Amino acid sequence: MTRHHKQERHQALLEEIEKNPFSTDEELAKHFSVSVSTIRLDRTDLGIPELRERTRAVAHEAYGTLKSLEEQEVIGRLMELKVGDFGRSEMLIEENMVLDKARVARGHHLFAQANSLAIALVDAEMAVTGSVELKFLRPAHLGQTVITQGRVLKRKGNKYWVDIVAQVEQEDVLTGHWILFGFDAEINL
Repeated sequence: MTRHHKQERHQALLEEIEKNPFSTDEELAKHFSVSVSTIRLDRTDLGIPELRERTRAVAHEAYGTLKSLEEQEVIGRLMELKVGDFGRSEMLIEENMVLDKARVARGHHLFAQANSLAIALVDAEMAVTGSVELKFLRPAHLGQTVITQGRVLKRKGNKYWVDIVAQVEQEDVLTGHWILFGFDAEINL
């Protein structure tokens, strides 16, 4: 991006952070072709909090919209959620999640994160997974953060079609297609 005058850069910075609240100061500096200290000064001038505070605010808002799950049922940390449309979560691969020899995440942890995000996207009091077509593409290693994004592709009645992609450092780790069912009343089995 070409250099902006201060006012233009401020406006563009506001728009960029609105679009992507998880941008780091370093990413923003590169995007606007300015120094990191310039971005920090601009954020201060505009009253924009640092990344950690922006992340916390967005996550708090996302948890507030949860409908089909309780907060403690979400695997990973919910970062963004628009029920019936789009969501994003992150999960740090910790020691208790990896295979001892290979030091890579066990598949059920990656599936659990993806599945809980898919369920969270359903616009109903309760949701269950009907079927999943899933591909593991590469391992996630100890200490890596898995960013999982989901999108509702279609809804017909109480049936939802959801696509999920999990990535580490922008490389796909898992992809899947979910079919879920939403219910607004208690299920009697």
